[in-house]
Amino acid sequence: MTCVADIQDFLINLAPPELAESWDNVGLLTGDPTFQVEKILTCLTLTPDVAAEAIAAGASLIVSHHPILFRPVQQITAASAEGKMLLDLIQARISVYSPHTCYDSAERGINWQLASLLGLENVGILRPQTVSAESAPEQGAGRFGDLPAEFSLAQLNQLIKQALKIENLQFVGDPAMRVRRLGIACGAAAEFLKDADRHECQALLTGEARFHACLEARSREMALILPGHYATERPAMEQMAELLQQQFSELKIWASEVESDPVGWDCDGESA
Repeated sequence: MTCVADIQDFLINLAPPELAESWDNVGLLTGDPTFQVEKILTCLTLTPDVAAEAIAAGASLIVSHHPILFRPVQQITAASAEGKMLLDLIQARISVYSPHTCYDSAERGINWQLASLLGLENVGILRPQTVSAESAPEQGAGRFGDLPAEFSLAQLNQLIKQALKIENLQFVGDPAMRVRRLGIACGAAAEFLKDADRHECQALLTGEARFHACLEARSREMALILPGHYATERPAMEQMAELLQQQFSELKIWASEVESDPVGWDCDGESA
């Protein structure tokens, strides 16, 4: 019999809590470690439609990359969409676990997966984290590495679109500029521009960025590549479902089938 605690132990080993950013809210956020688990749903963000999918399918556990209860709350009632969703999940005895920035920074986490997908070589950590044990492997946030060959920014954009299976992306920089070393920080992490610059990256790949971060990239004469928050992180939650299935073959595990990117693209007046 598999219980929530068994899944929790696996996730802690995969994405250690000490890798979480200080502002984050990770781990088992609702539920009971002793609850039995038969079905697990993974998702990028736990929204009411994803929760309804989990309830209808009889899931026992949701592994959501983005945390619920991210900010302190004083009440949980059906008066708000989040409150009603949480009450429905609790009534259905569905636990919720979030690895978030632990999974971003894990040894085989999201940023490593993106680096691997793009074939980066000599991969390093953008922002190393100090560890107490001298023999402990280097760990930290973000990744950087050398592309298999030097690309123009325009060519690199095409490579990234193909790898992430998307049709559009935003970018900052001259399409003709040359890129050999790429920094990676999934989600919304343009604050890693300085780190990428320090590691002599010509470009930083992240999901989304604010206007002033785009100006900062331009002032540093660096490219900033923005395929979207969803595009940089959702594939890793599909990979999470596969990893869990390999470890717990007796369970039914799947990535949410109703989840979709809330941001659309308008191409010649048509929805992309």
